[in-house]
Amino acid sequence: MARRTMSLLPQWSTRVFSVELDGAAHYFSIQERHRGEEAPRVFSKVRDHDRCYSLLVCGGDRVERAKFYAELKEKLLRDLPPECDVSPMSSFLPNVKDSLIRGYFLKDNSESSSPSERLLRDLIRRDPVLVCSYLRGKDGQLCQHLWSHADSQTVEMSKGYCVVPSQPPEYHPSTLNIINSDVFYSFEDACEVLKECGDIIPEATSVMELLPSRAPARSKPDFPVIVIEGLDATGKTTLTESLRDTLGATLLRSPPQCLSPLRACFDQEPPLIRRAFYALGNYITAEQVGQEGMKTPVIVDRFWHSTAAYAIATAVGGSVCNLPAEGSEVYRWPSDLLQPSLVILLTLDPEERKRRLRDRGQGKTEEEQELDHNQLFRLKVEEAYRRIIGPACVTVDASPSADQVLQQVQLLIRAKCHL
Repeated sequence: MARRTMSLLPQWSTRVFSVELDGAAHYFSIQERHRGEEAPRVFSKVRDHDRCYSLLVCGGDRVERAKFYAELKEKLLRDLPPECDVSPMSSFLPNVKDSLIRGYFLKDNSESSSPSERLLRDLIRRDPVLVCSYLRGKDGQLCQHLWSHADSQTVEMSKGYCVVPSQPPEYHPSTLNIINSDVFYSFEDACEVLKECGDIIPEATSVMELLPSRAPARSKPDFPVIVIEGLDATGKTTLTESLRDTLGATLLRSPPQCLSPLRACFDQEPPLIRRAFYALGNYITAEQVGQEGMKTPVIVDRFWHSTAAYAIATAVGGSVCNLPAEGSEVYRWPSDLLQPSLVILLTLDPEERKRRLRDRGQGKTEEEQELDHNQLFRLKVEEAYRRIIGPACVTVDASPSADQVLQQVQLLIRAKCHL
């Protein structure tokens, strides 16, 4: 086994396992002996002839793991029998940061186990995965068996651990790995990810060439910097252009225009790489803000709040209650990123926002499509916006006419920025 895989084994029996089914997390753990517990809920509907497996991605460096995790799902959906269900799963040490490892849970309803197990045997021989089977013993108790490859042809299974229900952890497990995996809090940390990608993603070099040599100075420019945030179709473009004209301001956007040709490439990458790309876009915008803000007020269409809110909402499964608690370090502003003078968050009734999107008729990113189809995701994005501090957002209802919204925002700018 790979070195990182081996390092997990001494604490294997203290880990908790989570399977995502229909948007809800189902938790179970393992122990040496059975003490009369019922089977975990995730196994409650498994029939006698069904077979269950787990695959956890645990080897290689973080970029390799991220890319392999994404590619593994495509491989499983393509190569497994159609009767095999594939669900996201993870394993973690409760409340231990950076202990989360991700993978997939398989429930095979096909007549023969041969195709699935042939694929799994091939995976553990070549790829950085831990594979487990879930089998009932002679006493009817469910046990987890860890696979290992004895040689190029043979797979061995460990003695079984009893599988038992586990209480939900204090914090959703995905929150353990958000920092510098889904959300980046410094220029250097985001840069490091793209440096690691240079050999496998040629476009990463193009991004590095556009970056400032270091994080732009965090000191405030002479003129105020006003950021306008909000979901698509809440009126950001109309408002930012009106503010530019009425205040004689410079209008900038994040991600900046120079990254536009590269967005399609990075939007296809795993979250680790995609989030680092967008985080660095904020630092390019910050450099532009610092320059323009010495001459005029600056209006910015989206900034770090959007980068973080979407990343947090995507990383955390389930409902709003799974988000990190208010005041969590996850919501803190990066210490080396320029702070705006004022951040306005435009909000809108969901049905009105959908109507405006239909009227626009423009193409949408995968995350924007998710906002339309998944109410839980939209609620998590909106709540993450509200929880970010340093600075916090000032919420403005965007349902009145564009002129009325403009007047309300102008009043806030006068009060806060004295313009």
